[in-house]
Amino acid sequence: MKKKIAEIVVKTSTIRVIKHLGEDYLCLTDMVKNYGGDVAIYSWLRNRNTVEFLGVWELLNNVHFKGSGFETFKRQVGLNSFHLTPKKWIDNTGAIGLISKAGRYGGGTYAHKDIAFEFGSWLSADFKLYLIKEFQRLKEQETKQGHWDYRRFLTKVNWHIQTSTIQQLLIPLSQLPINKQGIIYATEAEIINIALFGITSREWRHNNQDLAKTGNIRDHATIEQLTVMANLESINSMLITQGLDKEQRFTALRKEAIRQLTALLQSRTPLTPTSPDEFSE
Repeated sequence: MKKKIAEIVVKTSTIRVIKHLGEDYLCLTDMVKNYGGDVAIYSWLRNRNTVEFLGVWELLNNVHFKGSGFETFKRQVGLNSFHLTPKKWIDNTGAIGLISKAGRYGGGTYAHKDIAFEFGSWLSADFKLYLIKEFQRLKEQETKQGHWDYRRFLTKVNWHIQTSTIQQLLIPLSQLPINKQGIIYATEAEIINIALFGITSREWRHNNQDLAKTGNIRDHATIEQLTVMANLESINSMLITQGLDKEQRFTALRKEAIRQLTALLQSRTPLTPTSPDEFSE
């Protein structure tokens, strides 16, 4: 299926934006036209901070990420002989954050917006700021055209807060090999699921096989449930920081989920926004 392409203009560079796996990916090849071309991408990939950033991003977002390939590159980075291309990174790690596309039209290296913004910062601080500004302008245009997904907004609003805390506090304590660390992120997600829905995602799929064909447990949640879920992720991050174990955190999260859901359902205040601006009211 052909991916829909949008464009943003940053300074004098026209940058393509495509949808892949339901997410926005920006063309790095377009971004470096005034920064020396593809050589800039290869130089960025040789940087230790870049390799570590890409690896952590994949651990957070890609359950099929090959940690062994990541570890190999981490050992090699810094050597004079180390050379990494987008395709080599993808082939050896099963990465989804970068895309290497061939072809005269639509070809080039694309990166998930998280990674593209990081790359923009590496190019120059002002380029990153202009890039974010123009990308936000594109999102605003989509909003006016009715493409803004408030459900996706709610499911992600505090997700990064929780995953950052897990990365900083729980991962070091686990002593798990890097290719197994995704288990910890999944476990924390299930704690939220059980506290809120009273069931694991696996149990939900087994009990709702027809609904599971069109999404997961969170995709089929009510607006009230998604609102509480976002709050629970923030609270869970705070409880992890305080050193509470899983059982203590689950007990606190379950009580809070019941309290917040009860309050929301009793108020019956319309929670479905028609635009992102309504969240600031």
